[in-house]
Amino acid sequence: MNVLVIEDEKPAARRLTRMLEALNLNVLSQLNSVEEAITWFTNNTHPDLIFLDIQLSDGLSFEIFDAVTVTSAIIFTTAYDEYALQAFKLNSIDYLLKPIDDEELENAVLKFKKQNPVQADVKVNFDDIRKLLGINPVERDYKKRFTVKIGQHIKLINVEDIVCLYSENKGTYARTREQRDYLLDTTLELLEDELAPDQFFRVSRKYFVNIKAIEDIVSYTNSRLQVKLKSCSDQDIIVSRERVKDFKLWLS
Repeated sequence: MNVLVIEDEKPAARRLTRMLEALNLNVLSQLNSVEEAITWFTNNTHPDLIFLDIQLSDGLSFEIFDAVTVTSAIIFTTAYDEYALQAFKLNSIDYLLKPIDDEELENAVLKFKKQNPVQADVKVNFDDIRKLLGINPVERDYKKRFTVKIGQHIKLINVEDIVCLYSENKGTYARTREQRDYLLDTTLELLEDELAPDQFFRVSRKYFVNIKAIEDIVSYTNSRLQVKLKSCSDQDIIVSRERVKDFKLWLS
C-alpha cells in the first residue's frame, strides 16, 4: 500500500516514516509544505492513504485541497486537544494525536485496510473543520496600509488604493490609483505573507496586482496572459505560464 507523509517537522516526519515502513507500507515521499504538496499531487499518482499534519510551514494543510483534487484517504496527525478533535469526528475523518503511538498507528492502518476504500475525490467540508477548530482565515490580520517617507514627511498609503506592487532596480514600489509610485521598505517576497490573497496575486517575479484594479486580460504569447490595470500604462504585466492556472482560479 502506498502512503504519503505531509509534515513540516522533519524529525516527526522521519519518525512517522520509520513507523509506517515497519508496518510494511511504502512511503512514497515526505513533504513539508502546502506548496510542495500541491506540486507533488499535480505531478504524481496519488497514494492510497495520506498522513497529514494540519499546520504546515507555509499555511494550513486544508489549502492543498483548495488547489488540487486529491483522490486519497486521509488520516490527520495533529496536536489539537480532544475537545477540538470533535471537528474530525463530526466529519468522519480519522486522526492520530501527537506524539503518535505505535499501537494507535497500527490500529488506524488496519481500520483503513478493513474499510477497503475505493479511491474518490475527497469530500470533506474543510470550512466546517476550520470553524470547529477555531481556525478562521477571514480573521487573519493582513496588511492594511504602508508608510512611506517623502522628504521630511511620512505618508500613509491604504492598501485598497494600490493598483499594483512591483520591483525595479532592486527596489519595491507601490503604484496608486493617482498614478503615483512610492518606494517601500520591503520586498515582494516578504509581501507574499502580508497581502490578503483574495485581493492581491503575484502574477510574476516582478508584479503583484490588485483584483479590483484589473481592467482587461488578454491572451499573450507562449500561453501567457497580459493584465491591463486601471491607472497603469505598464505593458509588461504578464502572468507567467506556470502561474496562469492559479491566476484563473484566483479570479473565479
